[in-house]
Amino acid sequence: MTLPDSFFAQALTHRGLHAASVIENSMAAFRAAIKAGYGIELDIQPSSSGEPIVFHDYDLGRLTGISGPIAQRSTAELGDIELSGSGETIPTLAAVLNEVAGQVPLLIEIKDQDGALGPAVGPLEKAVCAALEGYEGDVALMSFNPNSVAACKTYAPDIPRGITTCRYPAKDWPTLPETVRKAQRAIPDFDRVGACFISHQQDDLDSPHVAALKLRGVPIFCWTIRSAAMETQARKIADNITFEGYRA
Repeated sequence: MTLPDSFFAQALTHRGLHAASVIENSMAAFRAAIKAGYGIELDIQPSSSGEPIVFHDYDLGRLTGISGPIAQRSTAELGDIELSGSGETIPTLAAVLNEVAGQVPLLIEIKDQDGALGPAVGPLEKAVCAALEGYEGDVALMSFNPNSVAACKTYAPDIPRGITTCRYPAKDWPTLPETVRKAQRAIPDFDRVGACFISHQQDDLDSPHVAALKLRGVPIFCWTIRSAAMETQARKIADNITFEGYRA
């Protein structure tokens, strides 16, 4: 299992090609990315019924002004919630797939639903894989939670999958025990879950664990690049980048 060539042909927009007037993970951001010829990275959270919703945060507040977990709202309710006064609403994965329709590659990150990168996953991964049945465009799945990646292997073994990775600093992962953070820094589950790439935090690309995978020929993506100077540095190691805030 390998990534399609399209994942290396153009940079990947982080949550679509968003800007001050175009909100992240919105249909407008995805249309802008398609028009510019960039690939798209997007995030998945579940609605209360488990339908895959394109949204990054667990709580609605930052992007909508309405507090509360996204997972406690129905798909219909979420479809009526406006994104930061943009006129855009929260899209479903199905709607995004219909809009993109294979025009550019899609890198889909499934947000951890276990809470500690543990094994309490499965329903959301199953729903995502079901939504992708029959989709003819280039697509890949990834998650910080290796158990989520393993579930994707079960439900859609032919879709390329990878692990989102970083050095797991305590300040960014306060709910994870140090033992878990230390273990995950080594990317120990890569082979177990049948991954074929990683997407690593850009300021830790010199990790020996990243280097070991690169020596094996594993594609290394990275997140999140925010300037041309950062891109130049990252591409010394990374095979492709996820970017925002400038044009790669």
